[in-house]
Amino acid sequence: LEERLSAIIDCGHLDEAAINEYCRSKGLYPHHIKQWKHDFAQGPTTKLAKSDSKQLKQEIKQLQKELNRKDKALAETAALLVLKKKADAIWGFNEDD
Repeated sequence: LEERLSAIIDCGHLDEAAINEYCRSKGLYPHHIKQWKHDFAQGPTTKLAKSDSKQLKQEIKQLQKELNRKDKALAETAALLVLKKKADAIWGFNEDD
């Protein structure tokens, strides 16, 4: 952000040709300077941030619920595998079964 602000300030008093030359020397494009200037003029958009935050919280809650469900299924599968190994050890394993 500091570099962008510095570029905006440096280009503030320049004409179009000088901005183009400045951008070439810095490896930038003139439309980037214009976009950054516009973005700084707009300021932070808190209204969008609040709605995005609510949506992200809902998505996190849903993902946590799904993760818990999958953890339970994995634990159940692991328990069944252990029981099967114990049963095979006790009664023996027969390939004909």
